[in-house]
Amino acid sequence: MRPFLRSVLSLLILAIAGLEMPSGAWAGPDGIPELTLSEAQIGAMLGVHAPFSVTRVEDGVPGWTVASGERVIAYMASTWEVAESVGYSGRPLDVVVAISPQATILGAILLRHSEPVLTLGISDEDIETYVLQFRGHDLRRSFAGSQEALPDVISRATVSTGVIRDGILRTARTLAAGRGLISVGAGIDRLTYVEMGWEELVKAGALAEARVTMAEASVALVGAKVPVESGQGDFLHLWTGLVDPPSVGQNLLGQQVFTSAVGNLGLGETALVVISSGLYSHRGTAWRRSGVFDRLTITQGETRFQPTEDRYHMVKRLRADGAPEVKEISLFRLPATVDPLKPIRVEVRATRPAETGGEVALQVGADYVLPKFFQTSPPPEHSPLWISAWRDSRAEIILVSAMLSALGLVMLAQEWLVRRPKLWRYGRIGFLSCTLLVLGWGLNGQLSVVQVVAFLQSLLGGFRWETFLIEPVIFLLWGFVALGVLFWGRGIYCGWLCPFGALQELLNDLAVRLGIRQIAVPQALHERLWILKYTAFVAIVALSFYSMHDALVLAEVEPFKTAISMRMMRAWPFVLFVVALLVAGLFIERFYCRYLCPLGAGLAIPSKLKIFDWLHRRPQCGRECRMCETKCTVGAIDSVGRINPNECVLCLRCQVIMNDSTQCPILKRRARSGGGNA
Repeated sequence: MRPFLRSVLSLLILAIAGLEMPSGAWAGPDGIPELTLSEAQIGAMLGVHAPFSVTRVEDGVPGWTVASGERVIAYMASTWEVAESVGYSGRPLDVVVAISPQATILGAILLRHSEPVLTLGISDEDIETYVLQFRGHDLRRSFAGSQEALPDVISRATVSTGVIRDGILRTARTLAAGRGLISVGAGIDRLTYVEMGWEELVKAGALAEARVTMAEASVALVGAKVPVESGQGDFLHLWTGLVDPPSVGQNLLGQQVFTSAVGNLGLGETALVVISSGLYSHRGTAWRRSGVFDRLTITQGETRFQPTEDRYHMVKRLRADGAPEVKEISLFRLPATVDPLKPIRVEVRATRPAETGGEVALQVGADYVLPKFFQTSPPPEHSPLWISAWRDSRAEIILVSAMLSALGLVMLAQEWLVRRPKLWRYGRIGFLSCTLLVLGWGLNGQLSVVQVVAFLQSLLGGFRWETFLIEPVIFLLWGFVALGVLFWGRGIYCGWLCPFGALQELLNDLAVRLGIRQIAVPQALHERLWILKYTAFVAIVALSFYSMHDALVLAEVEPFKTAISMRMMRAWPFVLFVVALLVAGLFIERFYCRYLCPLGAGLAIPSKLKIFDWLHRRPQCGRECRMCETKCTVGAIDSVGRINPNECVLCLRCQVIMNDSTQCPILKRRARSGGGNA
């Protein structure tokens, strides 16, 4: 026995020592990140070979600017600094993301992490393959990458790669918005062109209209020295609107004037056209002396703007089909303080000297709002990763929920079930097969001590439900196990829902059928070997507070990642370690569960709080009969017949024996004496 244990531990040490983990060094004084990537790494990520410089940017969205001379090549940022991306381990998961000035992703490099699967699990080449799918993604569009197109070794690491995906996309989008490459909201559609005539433009709302007749003006300006004669003609007919959308400006002004006007706009500026006909001029002549168009005022909330000569461009004629004959056409550059997406009011103030001194005035105003037709939709928001994960996993959620519901019924109806040995036997084999094939290898639903450590770390470092909701199957399992531990103890998971436990039991059952002799471990040694798994659990948890990386390396005592999550797609030392455990399990049923499993040890601790005791014993158990003790799957029954809840996997085998008159010696004796099965 001891030589075998020594060989197993030797294989584990060999597996841990034989592979290396990327260092992921990332530090900086005073909390300022220091980019530790080499020039060669940055150049390879960007596909650039010419000399370039990297400059740190602190304003706005922090990051780095990569430039060649005066030309900007790329912008880079850290997912941890910008998006605060946290991995499933509860520790920072940092990726450097690079985007082009055209708002496309150029590349990304995983800088540091403490992820269970990525540590001693997936190679740098696998990570590079995964990250390559983001290259060329236009941040103005939704990301259409798929896990299905990736290597199987990557697609199995759904949680860690999902966090990487979320961090890359959120950081890249925030960086692009911060550098002015994309708009986080709607904007003016400066690309689409639709041929439209005057009537179509007015009908679409491209121009706001206001009109004052001579009759209305004569009433409004009553008392003027030179009265306005009443009549049906126009005193002022006004049209106004933004011409930035090509469908408006190009149709209204013609290609040449439109290109000239829009090409001269500064950052954030827009172009407003004011068109008028009638007796009164919206420009007047005073602006030629003062340089200010004092008759015209553009208002938006508290913002008031009077155009000046340097922002004015005269247009001679309208080019739109069906346009009316007009008197004046003026084009003004609006400053960035005027938001083109909010309502704008354009007012023309008409004045005349009054007979009694002073002046009489008339305000003519047009209220303009940029129609939705000429706006762009905001870039699509990437929904939170956990929401999309649950939405895309409906079938898996239904399947796992059905399995958990069935197991709940088994536990609640166990007294009915254990009186039917064949139904229990075939039902258990069927459920364990489903646990292994569907829950384990199919849905990657293997719980791990690493998840316990991650949960403890997150409680201390800022708990986030989103991190644990990323993987619906794992979340459902942990939710059921947390409740089940209170009702039934650790056995609800270890005995029924653990894929590796199911693999061991099914292989041992096959071994027994093939006549492989089972080894009975002496009770004294059996109980002392329990120390191993409890020590492993405490060591992993304690070490995680010192070094998460070292804790994850030590957690390789769990074969779950190799056997279930990665389906043996790992280096040979890990595979050999799993094979050694399974071979041991052929001779000692559930060898790993009994002596080495830190997760089982961790679940045994809260099992002390279980509310109900569902397993029955008789006074004769352990004194007159020790059959259940010898038949127990994990040796959880002691020499006096007591069931140790810390070790019991709730397989119900002892309950079946107790209620089977063909097996239980007590029932046999009672049957011979006519006492029945009570």
